[in-house]
Amino acid sequence: MLSIFGEITAPSPLAKFGTVESGGLGNFINLIFKVMIVGAGIYSLFNLILAGYSFLSAGEDPKKVADAWAKIWQTLLGLSFTAGAFVLAAIFGKIIFGDWNAILSPTIPTL
Repeated sequence: MLSIFGEITAPSPLAKFGTVESGGLGNFINLIFKVMIVGAGIYSLFNLILAGYSFLSAGEDPKKVADAWAKIWQTLLGLSFTAGAFVLAAIFGKIIFGDWNAILSPTIPTL
């Protein structure tokens, strides 16, 4: 049976991820997650360096020292949340789907 809509091809930048039937959308979502996690790591690295520099340059001012410690603490807390998200996703994937990698590398089933 012919489709009334015709055939739609993916744009060339997205064609390398494959079609929806071959898991292309899951691969694309997985790539987005990886880019976001790498971005969070790079942001945390720069934030930690800047917080350390502000701590070293605070001198004897207790307010500046407290602000620098707060920035360091918040950066490390955010980094632990980022890492903890992967651990929780793996645990929930194992509990719900029976596979550690089910949520971390999603695939979209086809009919």
